[in-house]
Amino acid sequence: MKYQFIKDHRNEHKVTILCDAFDIKRSSYYDWSLRDESQRDKQNRYLLNRIRTVHSASRGNYGAYKTWRVLRDAGEQCGLHRVERLRRKYAIEAKRMRLFRASNRGRNSEPAADNVLGRNFKVKRPDRVWVGDITLITTRMGVLYLATIIDLYSRKVVGWSMSDKQNRYLVKDALMMAIENRKPKPGLIHHTDQGTQYKSGDYQAILSAYDIIPSMSRKGNCHDNAVAESFFSHLKNEVIYHEDFSDRDQARSAIFDYIEVFYNQQRHHQTLGYKTPNEYEMMSVA
Repeated sequence: MKYQFIKDHRNEHKVTILCDAFDIKRSSYYDWSLRDESQRDKQNRYLLNRIRTVHSASRGNYGAYKTWRVLRDAGEQCGLHRVERLRRKYAIEAKRMRLFRASNRGRNSEPAADNVLGRNFKVKRPDRVWVGDITLITTRMGVLYLATIIDLYSRKVVGWSMSDKQNRYLVKDALMMAIENRKPKPGLIHHTDQGTQYKSGDYQAILSAYDIIPSMSRKGNCHDNAVAESFFSHLKNEVIYHEDFSDRDQARSAIFDYIEVFYNQQRHHQTLGYKTPNEYEMMSVA
């Protein structure tokens, strides 16, 4: 409806311009806008504003179902189909996802640790199992490597490091950040792939010094480290693929913001009952 379109976009463009575009008299539009809205229209307008708020807070990453879950958890009484209909009507769409392909990095002669984790991704307490991995981000000035440590209990990123070099210092810095922040008790399992950096003597010495049990994926089985791979998929689909970084500093800033501001504190996870990692961890101490 032309009148409704003008009303929905009057904060973006002048009413005069919109009326001229649709060949509508301004007096006719204002007469229409002064009529009483139906109760259903008022409810839809309110719900649409709430949907847009959730969409903005999720940085455009949530689909209809997750948007509905967030609204429901916030106390809004609305149906999934209603949320879907309003999103579709007002062209509120989640960012398109790309297939994330994991790389295989196990080409060295150092002995690998056993797969202690065994794809047991359900953990009952924090700091019982950490998973680690590396990915790269391209910029106009070259690539940037990112290493992360994720707590399997809450899916929280507890350690991370970025560098223009993929070496043992990259993964060691991420591990030490996690250790210093979390101070894990002996017996923590730390699972990674069979990458050279993780099999290095320096890295294994840190694990031994803190009584951390190493675990490694079987060669060529990226699904053995599925949670770490999943995080990189979210990062790239929700940030990296939508940006054209001029240099590494710009990429570092975006990744820091994603991890520390959005992912750990604001992003709702289906596997956590639509809680954020920080919220889920608070449940463990309640």
